[in-house]
Amino acid sequence: MTNSLKTYMSRNVPRYTSYPTAPHFSKAIGPKEYAEWVSALNPNAPVSLYLHVPFCRELCWYCGCNMKLAKRDAPVAEYAKTLIKEINLVSEHLPGRMDISHLHWGGGTPTALVPDDLARAMDAVRASFNVTSHAELAIESDPRTLTDEMIRRIGELGFTRASFGVQEFDTKVQKAINRIQPPDMVRRSVDGLRSVGVSGINFDLIYGLPHQTVGTLLETIRLCVDMQPDRIALFGYAHVPWMAKKQRLIDETALPGVDERLLQSQAAAVALTDAGYVAIGLDHFALPSDSMAKAAEAGTLRRNFQGYTTDQAEMMLGVGSTSIGRTPSGYVQNLSETGAWARSVEAGELPVGKGVVLTKDDTLRGYVIERLMCCGEVDLDDAALRVGMSKDWYSELVSDLIELEIDGLIARRDGRLSVTEKGAPVVRVVASVFDAYLVANTARHAVAV
Repeated sequence: MTNSLKTYMSRNVPRYTSYPTAPHFSKAIGPKEYAEWVSALNPNAPVSLYLHVPFCRELCWYCGCNMKLAKRDAPVAEYAKTLIKEINLVSEHLPGRMDISHLHWGGGTPTALVPDDLARAMDAVRASFNVTSHAELAIESDPRTLTDEMIRRIGELGFTRASFGVQEFDTKVQKAINRIQPPDMVRRSVDGLRSVGVSGINFDLIYGLPHQTVGTLLETIRLCVDMQPDRIALFGYAHVPWMAKKQRLIDETALPGVDERLLQSQAAAVALTDAGYVAIGLDHFALPSDSMAKAAEAGTLRRNFQGYTTDQAEMMLGVGSTSIGRTPSGYVQNLSETGAWARSVEAGELPVGKGVVLTKDDTLRGYVIERLMCCGEVDLDDAALRVGMSKDWYSELVSDLIELEIDGLIARRDGRLSVTEKGAPVVRVVASVFDAYLVANTARHAVAV
């Protein structure tokens, strides 16, 4: 008996921005383990730095991020002071002054900081690390609250890329998700940043939102294409109100069903490729001149907690509450509650709340999942050789792979697996076959499409 594509689309699977995924991080890993891991890093290898700001000036109902609504400046200012202390604290545990090849401010809304605090934090980074001349410096922003002064300061600080959550321009949809931002508001922010030297512009779009239709999404894409962002991410709305309580404010009866979600994602993909964007991985599109399109063509595309990336660094240092770090030894995540995080930093202790040690099997499966998510194919035998495991490591998965093959989602030949055109929309389902933790997992995930 074969399964329909709709059956696969309805499955709840992780987004695989890490492996093992975050629900499997354990409190058994804490400050002591992380200190040992970072002190053992190769001092000559570059690192990525992720800085997390959990504050937003406005509340978006669709958001599943761990954020705090900040109507006053004082809590954000105090957070910035502690963030700088953590930057210094992390650097003290490193084996030397290390190079940064990628830096990303995420949130929340990093531009919820006042310009002077952003500048002070970047000064602290440059005091503790070597920011290489070719490093990508990226920052997420909200057009609704981005000021001219912050735009000017972002340019002065040397940022090379900025990301905006556009989501959808239709006013009815915007009201349903509590994010009102007309196209002209976004254009002003984009034009302002380009005028100060920020050459890379990213837009995030979402399908599957309340009251959204193929028509509203295509009109949004038309307006976006006119602004010529270098990259566009097209995410499926993950309705997880059991995790993100603010999503309970969304009218579930207005959400499109699985069939409509698929139509929206397919129509959007066609519109973006017709506009000259290159389809990348599961949900990204980039202009052919953009570094992400070039990385996809060269087979060097990577995937981490920011989604698809050109970042080749094996080590990511996370700073700020909730931020996640990665070393060859394992993953760590900082304490999510800002008070607990601040107290740990003030006490001179790395504010790690949980993590996971990477086994050889984890490394192997993580590599396979990343290759499937990034380029839609992987050599399973070569993957085993990379970590010194037997080529029959996936023998217990053969029956699952045969099922996917019969259903037309994958093709297999001599240990090589590739995702078909039919299977591309549900590549997360294909990747989940290699997830050794998923069967026993009690965490709930969003649907595959």
